Amino acid sequence: MQRPLIIGITGGIGSGKSTLSGLLRAEGYSVYDTDLEARRLQNEHSTMRKKIVDLFGKDIYTEQGLNRSALGKIVFAKPELLVKLNSIVHPMVMEDFNNWVVNRFPKKMLFIESAILYESGFNKLVDKVILITADEDVRIERVVKRDGITPDHVRARMSHQLPEAEKMLRADFVIHSDDNQPLLGKIRKIIVELLEIRTQKINEAISSGDNLVY
Repeated sequence: MQRPLIIGITGGIGSGKSTLSGLLRAEGYSVYDTDLEARRLQNEHSTMRKKIVDLFGKDIYTEQGLNRSALGKIVFAKPELLVKLNSIVHPMVMEDFNNWVVNRFPKKMLFIESAILYESGFNKLVDKVILITADEDVRIERVVKRDGITPDHVRARMSHQLPEAEKMLRADFVIHSDDNQPLLGKIRKIIVELLEIRTQKINEAISSGDNLVY
């Protein structure tokens, strides 16, 4: 059976991850958005929901679902609670992602978008990582315009993410979204390289007698 090549997409707030994921979907590729799926699971996954209630109290949920605004104020004031929340959410999102992958065999490539790919351990689930990045001032300006918040608020959110320089050292591919060059051309070039990597992995798996090849 052929398994897909799993590609991680990451980048700091305002880097252009969602735009890149949108281009990939338009090209016919499937992208798992960890943030969106975590939000869905927080409302629909009974075990996750119960654990969140046990940690934060029943009032953390309203008739509309998880009160993310209230939750955010709590965990950013008490980082130890953020750690506990992540220990609940991340493993269940990983399980959901693994099921998502299995249900998409035999796709050649699948993508997973996560702002905290390394911080959460999701990088352990992928074969290669694409980092999309931009100058910090550009990223701040984008988020201020998008979310209607202050630059200081954006910087505070950035402080909870791994520095861009470190992510650049760890990523396999880096895309700059602030050089006025079309992103589509950049991602298409990377996809050609990824398909070559997949072919190489298939040949290696066949040579080793592995039943689960790429």
